[in-house]
Amino acid sequence: MKKDFGLDELEPATDKKKYEDISIRTTILTKNNMIGLLSLKTAPIGGAICRIDPREGKPAIQIYSDPQQAEEWFIKSLKTSQENGWKIVYDGLPLHG
Repeated sequence: MKKDFGLDELEPATDKKKYEDISIRTTILTKNNMIGLLSLKTAPIGGAICRIDPREGKPAIQIYSDPQQAEEWFIKSLKTSQENGWKIVYDGLPLHG
């Protein structure tokens, strides 16, 4: 007997309407020959900030249920990084290729 996992009702991952409201911002920073990354991803249901610090063993990710709150904390984190000597070398959409 074949099990039904409800997969027949799934839409393809390339379905554009699912991704129209998603916003992504990537910031690459440098300090003392180190490269760090701060990234923000928001959608109507929430947001996430990912920080990659070369001094840490793993990336740090913070999830927010409110996209505006995620954006506010992203800006605060970016300002704090600059106050701590990090310089922005890229700020925009994720780089591909």
